Amino acid sequence: MMERVMTTERATAEPLAKTLRDAITRLGRRVRQARPVGDLTFSQLSALTSLQLAGALTPRELADVERVQPPTMTKIVGKLEDRGLVMRTPHPTDGRQVILTATDQGRTVYAQYEQARNEWLAQALERLSPEERETLASAAEILQRVARG
Repeated sequence: MMERVMTTERATAEPLAKTLRDAITRLGRRVRQARPVGDLTFSQLSALTSLQLAGALTPRELADVERVQPPTMTKIVGKLEDRGLVMRTPHPTDGRQVILTATDQGRTVYAQYEQARNEWLAQALERLSPEERETLASAAEILQRVARG
């Protein structure tokens, strides 16, 4: 009997997992597309976001966070540096390394992208009923718990 209950729970969880994953992926993609006029690539914006959230990282740490190879990250950071969005400073304990941080201009650009994304999502949410927004607020809390593990 216990095995049957667990199988039923799994059967209902698996389709929900697929539907939820698909919805989150599509929403994430749509939110990422809502951005101010500019020519930052998704990879560049992602790296800038990681630096904004972490404060400072070595190039290797940034490559690991972004799940790319170090040579790829070198190119991304180079483009961000050329635009004045990221700067390198000497590592405090390892002279062979540098620390990457977002510049004031980089933080401003990041804030502009965040604002554009938030505005797009807020406008989309305004088209929903109050009950639907309340449901999404509850779902957001649940998703945050799931994400934390």
